Amino acid sequence: MGQDNIVILTGAGISQESGLDTFRDEGGIWSQVKLEDVATPEAFHRDPAKVHSFYNARRKRLQESAVKPNNAHLALVRLQNEWPGEVTVVTQNVDDLHDRAGTRNLIHMHGELVKARCPTCNLTTSWTGPLTVASQCPSCRLDGLRPHIVWFGEVPLEMRRIYAALEKASIFVSIGTSGNVYPAAGLIAYAHKQGVERCVELNLEPSESSRLFDERIYGRATDVVPAWVEKLLRQRSKSSSSPS
Repeated sequence: MGQDNIVILTGAGISQESGLDTFRDEGGIWSQVKLEDVATPEAFHRDPAKVHSFYNARRKRLQESAVKPNNAHLALVRLQNEWPGEVTVVTQNVDDLHDRAGTRNLIHMHGELVKARCPTCNLTTSWTGPLTVASQCPSCRLDGLRPHIVWFGEVPLEMRRIYAALEKASIFVSIGTSGNVYPAAGLIAYAHKQGVERCVELNLEPSESSRLFDERIYGRATDVVPAWVEKLLRQRSKSSSSPS
């Protein structure tokens, strides 16, 4: 376990104040549309046009001028810039707000809305416009590109890398996530299993796994995340300057 390494898991709650809808909250996306209709491989096979329409609307919303990284995203970049150890950010979000904020060492475990993937040759390519059933792979030239999104029933991306980062971490932080979508929801249990010294939940309200965290702070992400980062860096600075 690394003395100075941090792993941060982020969910929809960190992007909500940037103008993006959450999924499971009251009034969230899954209260407006059935996930079985737009977020499974079977849905795409059954009605690809409907699935494309759903993600095209979300991709278009993401590119509106009002949607941009907020102070919570920027606070994590500050932490990466000023923390002496490795800071890995694992996001469940498919938006690109962490990327635009300048986050490094970033893992999009559920894919990315601004990318498309070819089911035939598996090429992943940047894609900011609408996708249709006729969208053509730039490599194999076959139709049928799909959103680069991990749907329900599919395995999240880079799980080995995520587990490896946790095995070397001393701090695990969960930000803005409901704690009921696996395997992301299981990362807190894995952190405990690996002996991570400090587990922190920063959320609007307690998650389903809140009891497993050593430290719990609740409020808006743009308030609690910058404040927690400031406190952590201040504590680190004091401990580094103290005589040994």
